[in-house]
Amino acid sequence: MFDKFEKTVTSIAGWLNWVACASLSVMVTMVLIDICGNKFFKVPLIGGIELVSLLSVAAISFAIAQTQVVHGHIEVEMLVRKLPRTAQKVIAAFVHCLGICLFVILAWQSYTYGLALQSSGEVSMTLRIPYYPFVWGLGLCSLVVVLVLIMQMIKMLRTS
Repeated sequence: MFDKFEKTVTSIAGWLNWVACASLSVMVTMVLIDICGNKFFKVPLIGGIELVSLLSVAAISFAIAQTQVVHGHIEVEMLVRKLPRTAQKVIAAFVHCLGICLFVILAWQSYTYGLALQSSGEVSMTLRIPYYPFVWGLGLCSLVVVLVLIMQMIKMLRTS
């Protein structure tokens, strides 16, 4: 049962990472088009800064879960490694619980903030792109990070 959960969560994180990669690729392409258009043809990409900003939100938020899966975030373990194995597990479980709480709050607040942005009709200045889908995307990715943290905590507690 746990293996299926682990495989599903890892797969979802991988798919989100592909969205992040696509966002980053489009972002780099847009910057290149904007620079070339501005320097060679004196025609900058209209709304380029807006689009790059929104795509950077997508790139960062959609990459968080996969980064957690591969333990790509900074971890300071110098002192913890010197403790007995039981103490290491207790500290790791506590840190995982804090991370779960943080990302649950982030998901919840992203959802409520997205609703507020949707009801107010807030959009970007130049291209009039609504902000709320990007905020909801951050909330969705936060929920996946919660699942990754739960998976990693269970895995860590199961090992001897």
